[in-house]
Amino acid sequence: MTNILLLVFIAAMLFWGKRRMDRIKQLAKENLKEGQEFLKKNAEQEGVFSTDSGLQYQILQQVEDNNNKPSATDRVRVHYHGTLIDGTVFDSSVERGSPISFGLNQVIPGWTEGLQLMSVGEKYRLFIPSNLGYGTQSAGSIPRCSVLIFEVELLGINE
Repeated sequence: MTNILLLVFIAAMLFWGKRRMDRIKQLAKENLKEGQEFLKKNAEQEGVFSTDSGLQYQILQQVEDNNNKPSATDRVRVHYHGTLIDGTVFDSSVERGSPISFGLNQVIPGWTEGLQLMSVGEKYRLFIPSNLGYGTQSAGSIPRCSVLIFEVELLGINE
């Protein structure tokens, strides 16, 4: 009898696990489709530029001396505010009131590419397709296949 109960329990867990994975895959597929539609419409907005990789950006604050740009191996200090396309905030150094420093080779590809376009003192809005973000993986409160939107201000390089 114990063996039968154990088999029923295992079967129920496998069934529940498969249903959960199917639902996660479906949500990722929906996120990917919504993200692609968002980026397609966004690319048509005035002041939105696109790179060959699919990264989109807007220049919110520009500086005269635009020669002070980081390279992919530099360490940068930034203030940022990150949201999903529905406006949900998932992370913000601005809200914490504390800028952050990191190596550009230690972050998602969309940040590495986007920050190399910027000069110290500039502020951009980056629209990062899922393949330049976390892709098919979730990250904290960021669902799989999500487009990420960051307002980023480059405060310093190798400070």
